[in-house]
Amino acid sequence: MTECPAPIQGHCDPRFAGVRAAFEANFRERDELGAAVAVRIGSETVVDLWGGWADAGRTRPWERDTLVNVWSTTKGPAALCAHVLADRGLLDLEAPVAAYWPEFAAAGKGSLPVRYLLSHRAGLAGLREPHRVAELYDWELTTARLAAAEPWWEPGTRSGYHALTYGFLIGEVIRRITGLLPGEFLRQEVTGPLGIDFTIGLPEKEDGRAAELIGPRAERPAGEQAAAGLKFTPVALAALGNPVVGAAEANSREWRDAELPALNGHGTARAIAELYGILARRGLADDRRVLSTEATERAREGQGSCRDLVLGEALGRDTEVALGVWLSGAHGSYGPNPRAVGHDGFGGSCGLADPEAELSLGYVMNRMGPHIVDDPRKMALVEAAYAAL
Repeated sequence: MTECPAPIQGHCDPRFAGVRAAFEANFRERDELGAAVAVRIGSETVVDLWGGWADAGRTRPWERDTLVNVWSTTKGPAALCAHVLADRGLLDLEAPVAAYWPEFAAAGKGSLPVRYLLSHRAGLAGLREPHRVAELYDWELTTARLAAAEPWWEPGTRSGYHALTYGFLIGEVIRRITGLLPGEFLRQEVTGPLGIDFTIGLPEKEDGRAAELIGPRAERPAGEQAAAGLKFTPVALAALGNPVVGAAEANSREWRDAELPALNGHGTARAIAELYGILARRGLADDRRVLSTEATERAREGQGSCRDLVLGEALGRDTEVALGVWLSGAHGSYGPNPRAVGHDGFGGSCGLADPEAELSLGYVMNRMGPHIVDDPRKMALVEAAYAAL
């Protein structure tokens, strides 16, 4: 066996030596460049490893506090904000969105409940009219277009992954209730008080800590790059390609300045494990209660298994979304417990929560892989973590 070609640092409980071995194997065998992984059991961090390089030129080692854009792994913390408000009695997940955001009632959406926003069942997976990247950075414009939009399908009947729109939809409800964009609400109510190193967007003063994202290798087979035959139906094109965003955008200062609660969370693996750990510990973060036990159970309630209208053809299987996270299900995306939950990010990152095992896991990296979900690097780490239990 060849030696791991990247410096690995941090600590790993001997019981979880298999996680370290899998992490090292990701560098040797799975094209890892720079990455970090953290595993928590209850309130104890049993794995906190990082290694490799924070840039394509391999001039900056990945450090303990290196931050990276985690794409859709951001959706879990964004949904957490809504669950905090619901737990406080300020948001009713069964109430119409229009009760908080009156303009949303346009195009027959007056009775659409908040729950559908959290579960990708609102029918607003993408905008029909062209939406440029610069317009994605304009909160008022994007939310106004979504408020006026007609659903692609009858809300509540199917799920269709709201890749880009998710954060604007639930985020505007949060803003209407609190007066704060979700990133600021998360900072004031969760990450700030708990000292969790995670932000939606990234302040310019933190640029020196940010890893450079690198897109999937161009020489990968075309079929693999196309994610195993994703059929670009009109709704899939709108959801995933209006606008097209990738590593170049995510490395820009304009992206980091924007409020994109579905896409531009920046953090460490440790922070992801801590945030998803709130669900794993049924509402606790260390000795503080962030959510009631009932709220965490509600967040994990499956909303019905189906073939997703955006991702289903590529995945080739049914999936089940809960309220802001996805269920592991029979496929085992988040380990062998079908009621474990998590969220993958574009290119490979992941947050996972399993309350039955009191396990949470965060994985972040800068070389993006081609898989829509279940990146082999992530799956190797998840399997190793469960093997240690």
